[in-house]
This record gives sequence, C-alpha cells and structure tokens, in this order.
Amino acid sequence: MQRELTAQRVIASAQMLFRRDGFRSTTIRAIAADAEVSVGTVMAVGDKDALLLACYDRWIGAVHADRDAGRLAEPPGLTPQQRIGELIAPFLDLFSEDLPLAREYGSVLARGSHHTEVFADLAISLVDAFTEVFRDAGLGSRATAAGRAVYLAYLGLLMATAATAVDTASIRSQLEDVADVLLGRAC
Repeated sequence: MQRELTAQRVIASAQMLFRRDGFRSTTIRAIAADAEVSVGTVMAVGDKDALLLACYDRWIGAVHADRDAGRLAEPPGLTPQQRIGELIAPFLDLFSEDLPLAREYGSVLARGSHHTEVFADLAISLVDAFTEVFRDAGLGSRATAAGRAVYLAYLGLLMATAATAVDTASIRSQLEDVADVLLGRAC
C-alpha cells in the first residue's frame, strides 16, 4: 500500500513537472525533490520514459473512464465519419493540451522500449468502438476489418504528428476521410 502511494506521488510530480518544465528539461532529481523521495525511489517507479507513459496512462485512463461512464456521449444524428471523429476527439484534445509533451509520448511509444497497459486496452476499446460504427453503417462482416484499419490509420496519424508539425485538429478530418473511403463513399 505504501509503495503504491509513493509511486502515485512520483507520477503526480512527474506530471506536474513535465507539463510545467517540459519533458527534456525535467530531471529525475527534480521529480524526486518534488515528490519528497530519493532518486532511487523514483527510479524504482521508472525512468523518465516510463514515467511519461505512466502520466499518459493516467490522462488517457481518465478520458477512457469518462467515455465508459457516458460522460462523453456522442450527439445524435452524426454520420459514421463524424462518429469516428467524435470517438477520437477527447484523445486529440488531450494531446493538443501540450503538443511537445505529446510528441515525446509518441517518440517513447515508437521506440517500443516500454509497455503500457492503458494504451493496449485503449487499442481494443477503440477498435471495438470503430467496428460498431461500421457495423451500424451496414458494413456487416467487413466492419471489424474497417475498425482495425481506422485504428491503424489513427496510430499512423498520431505518429506522424509526433514527428512533424501537423496539428491534431487535422487528424480528425483525415481519419474521417479514411472512414469515408472504407465506407465506399469517397470519390
């Protein structure tokens, strides 16, 4: 119990410092000082990359919880493409709160040196939600493949944003275009 409380305090300090000072400027020592623990205690929780993933796990988990609790219900009357956009909008809002930090997060994920449960759970959840949109749109047995394709397009767009100056608002539009193609409605 005490170990978990300490880990949560370390992650909370990392969140605050990463947002305030930036990922690259934040040191393990600064996190330790803010959390009032030793550098070794911070390192037992994780290195900077692992701490950044833990921060995003918290933030993404909160969005996920809001969606699951119905606090992020989509408005009625949306096209399937707009529904896809609505599904990713809260995550895009999260990433656009601090684009440099989101880019660091994307870089850590791309390196593949750390694992995050929330990211894996989110993948399953989004594929399922995208699949439901395509099933509702009449794709039948192709809905699951379309759901996976949109998810992979979403990941690709996020990674492109991490590596370039592309703004997150364009991700929604581009993903809606992908959904349009999958629905066979593109010119």
